[in-house]
Amino acid sequence: MNWAALSARLDLYERLMRLDKPIGTLLLLWPTLWGLWIAADGRPSWWLVWIFCLGTLLMRSAGCIVNDHADVEFDRHVKRTAARVLTTGQVGRGEALALAAFLAAGSFVLIIRLPPLVWGLSVVALFLAVSYPYTKRFLAVPQAYLGVAFGFGIPMSFAAVQNEVPPIAWWLLAANIFWAIAYDTEYAMVDRDDDLKIGIRTSAITFGRFDVGAVMLSYTASFAILAYLGIVLGLGLLYYAGLAVAMAMSLHHLRLIAGRSRAGCFAAFMHNNWLGAAVFAGLALDYGVRLGAWPGGAARAAGLPH
Repeated sequence: MNWAALSARLDLYERLMRLDKPIGTLLLLWPTLWGLWIAADGRPSWWLVWIFCLGTLLMRSAGCIVNDHADVEFDRHVKRTAARVLTTGQVGRGEALALAAFLAAGSFVLIIRLPPLVWGLSVVALFLAVSYPYTKRFLAVPQAYLGVAFGFGIPMSFAAVQNEVPPIAWWLLAANIFWAIAYDTEYAMVDRDDDLKIGIRTSAITFGRFDVGAVMLSYTASFAILAYLGIVLGLGLLYYAGLAVAMAMSLHHLRLIAGRSRAGCFAAFMHNNWLGAAVFAGLALDYGVRLGAWPGGAARAAGLPH
């Protein structure tokens, strides 16, 4: 066996799956964890946490492959994406789709022991992941669709814990949609000039000179929904402290994107990992201190290993 060739191939797969760029996985993971903690009243089992963390990684990796496959002709004309392994032909398109199918199948295996409702929602999640890249051809704000795709771990987490998806899950998904519009518009502002040339639709193009204002309004809408959910759930000061930190971060993003420089907009996008983490930290700490609810307790009730 040629170990050097195998290592080189695995490196290409790593880049194709974006394992070298974990920001997308983290932006998908944080809202999933928000939903899991709320659904389990602050007591998710470690088993469920592990399932959703690994499933998030697998599905994000599969989604990246499908995205590159769909955008391969566009990516040739964008500075940031011209060197992607599908664009350069280092990995064949059929080979890439086979890898994506393998990853999606692996994520489904993870949820076999969960309620059938989760299975059904996983099919919807797969459809969202596969179809998202094509929405850039016709939707004025495809970032809203991305918010649904990136937030669909929320209803799945409620289904896994409660075997139902209550209204609060959809409100939490709405908060994630607005957050995704904010951070992915920042991302789209990086590529706006290239996207205008090749005809892709993005929120940065649709919002035009109002892009910065639209980003901040989207952040505001997301925070408003999260604050409302805190009231409904009876959460305390630690949760709102986490929200306050996240709000302060969004003001930092305003400073970064105000000049619309590529570097500033990209830095703001990347920093959203910490914004999502701040919301989760406040949520988890509030449940932990208020209820003494650390992961593990819900496993016994659900009959799952812990």
